[in-house]
Amino acid sequence: MSADPLGVVRPLAVFDIDGVLADVRHRLHHLEVYPQRWERFFSAADRDPLLEEGAERLRAALVDHDVIYLTGRPERNRRLTERWLRHHGLPTRPLLMRSDADHRPARWMKREALRTLAATRDIISVLDDDPAVVAVLEEDGWPVELATWLPHSSTLQSAQEDEGRT
Repeated sequence: MSADPLGVVRPLAVFDIDGVLADVRHRLHHLEVYPQRWERFFSAADRDPLLEEGAERLRAALVDHDVIYLTGRPERNRRLTERWLRHHGLPTRPLLMRSDADHRPARWMKREALRTLAATRDIISVLDDDPAVVAVLEEDGWPVELATWLPHSSTLQSAQEDEGRT
């Protein structure tokens, strides 16, 4: 938690990673087969191109806010995700990830995480690419925006909502 020079704690801007900062399209083919190849899908994340629109939004948020990542990626991919963020010149922490055993839909996992964060911090914005996540968070009154610069795929939608994997 950081404070400005007068000691005022800065509000939080919450960013998703896949579909907001990371272009996952090159690895979706691992989820379009049966059985789905989840480990290959996640291990290829280090080659995700950066989505400049999301990165620009994140850099702008850093001026007046603390930024926290809230991703559905499993905890076992923490080092890979931190390396990817560092490689693209983005802060690597704080990074909230899905526990490896958590397969709830992304909307429920992220709602719970935001409620926990809000107990101690003021959340000023949430940026996510999943329409189901955005809908649930809007219903709860969160200041959420749908990232639209990467077309949302039905494969990723299924992974986030039906499979509870990302």
